[in-house]
Amino acid sequence: MKTSKKWTQHFNINAIQQRVDWNLKPEISETEIASILYSLQAWQLGETSDGAHLLHASTLYANKIGDPDYIDAIKLFIKEEQKHGGNLGRYLDAIDQPRIKKDWGDSLFRKIRYYNTNMEIWTLAVITVESSAQVFYQCLKNATGCALLKQICTDILIDEAYHIDFQTERMSIIFNAKSSFSKFISRIIYPVFFFATSLVVWSAHKKLFKAGGTDFKKYMDKMKYKYFKTLHRITFKEKNKMVLSQQVSL
Repeated sequence: MKTSKKWTQHFNINAIQQRVDWNLKPEISETEIASILYSLQAWQLGETSDGAHLLHASTLYANKIGDPDYIDAIKLFIKEEQKHGGNLGRYLDAIDQPRIKKDWGDSLFRKIRYYNTNMEIWTLAVITVESSAQVFYQCLKNATGCALLKQICTDILIDEAYHIDFQTERMSIIFNAKSSFSKFISRIIYPVFFFATSLVVWSAHKKLFKAGGTDFKKYMDKMKYKYFKTLHRITFKEKNKMVLSQQVSL
């Protein structure tokens, strides 16, 4: 398990990595644009949040548990997300397509986040969105032959893998500090939130997912896999250890 300081070091090192060759000219067909444009614009908007509410919640949480380095890690995490939005926006500019200022999905998630100062809910939401983002960007990459866009997607996918590790580690810390009753409630809430949100993302971007070779069944299978790798592993870790110890004793 990494400490907050270690995550700060990771984000600082990752910030200087250059994985996108902006000397490449975007080569994308009209057919590809028709399949991906709305989702590309909507996701670009979502990636450009200033992160003020997440930072506020993180600051309250970090001060409460005495971990000021976590605030720095969150600042760098937000900055990395904004890099994604910047790269997607730069690509939209390069193919002469507008950046949008409003989208129903983005507006919905912003309203949910606006009044939330609970770090557990924030972390749950980020794990869920980052998990769907992994499927999204892989499908976006598959849906185009444009080398520049593929590089942008690869860069984001590399970042997202670490983002999920970062958030999953924090959720494990939060969950393990809870009472037995609170853990019981969380085991009910986590999957409901995760899969309900997954369905909203599918509804908004199914055209892009299908263009990238992922139908509804494949999408949900991928999301189930990601849930079991993250939230399920956290919430049932104690039970899994108990079962394993019983098997060993037998």
